[in-house]
Amino acid sequence: MARTAETLAALMARRLDDVRLAVLMLDGIELKGRTNVVALGITTEGQKIPLGLWEGSSENAAVATALLSDLVDRGLDTAQGVLCVLDGAKALRKAVRDVLGGATPVQRCIRHKERNVLEHLPERDRPQVKRRLRRAWERDDHARAEQELRVLAAEFERSHPGAAASLTEGLAETLTVNRLGVRGQLRSTLASTNPCESMIECVRRSSRNVKHWQSGEMGLRWTAAGMLEAERQFRKVVGYRDLAKLAVAVEREVGAPAAVHHAREAVTV
Repeated sequence: MARTAETLAALMARRLDDVRLAVLMLDGIELKGRTNVVALGITTEGQKIPLGLWEGSSENAAVATALLSDLVDRGLDTAQGVLCVLDGAKALRKAVRDVLGGATPVQRCIRHKERNVLEHLPERDRPQVKRRLRRAWERDDHARAEQELRVLAAEFERSHPGAAASLTEGLAETLTVNRLGVRGQLRSTLASTNPCESMIECVRRSSRNVKHWQSGEMGLRWTAAGMLEAERQFRKVVGYRDLAKLAVAVEREVGAPAAVHHAREAVTV
């Protein structure tokens, strides 16, 4: 208990003033009915950093908002913009909008989206649809990729309306990295929450011998311990050399609405 309490305190006390993030990933881990939302950062140099966690009864907006607010309170600078990669939960999306602003670019995890779409289809159709989804997401041409996904969704509207609705919901945000000009290995890295899920898997391994989860605080302690254990095994993300280009693209996008606003103010004056 003492060791896990120390790791939790150390993680949640980390100052983030000097951390320049290119990417912020959010995901949830469930431990016996309690959910911890965890945050993983990727710096412009490609280093992965466990940033923090927050506990609640579910992966809801209040929990995610509290986590993001805590990161900002500890000095995390997002003024220059950061790409947020989420599993698709609406609660996490709302938290990003409320805390980081509506201009913050969001990449929806394509692996979560793929699973959600395929669950609405009969087994015989899944391999072909999976190939078409992945082919579209691998396109460098953002407009063509979006067109192919919308054509696929239109084909489902009559025969499999559930699959059509799943695909069209948040479709544009499954292509954010394509739109920002991310290519090659880095796009494969950032198109899903896999880096964050790898950290979560380390949490599960670290806590596999725990038989009786007594409280939410206990879950926080073991989650923090697993996150810091994962950090010791971290390597730079695949494709990290292109992160500087991504940071510039995100900064340009986040700055665009502000520039328009200032221009309108100037005209008014």
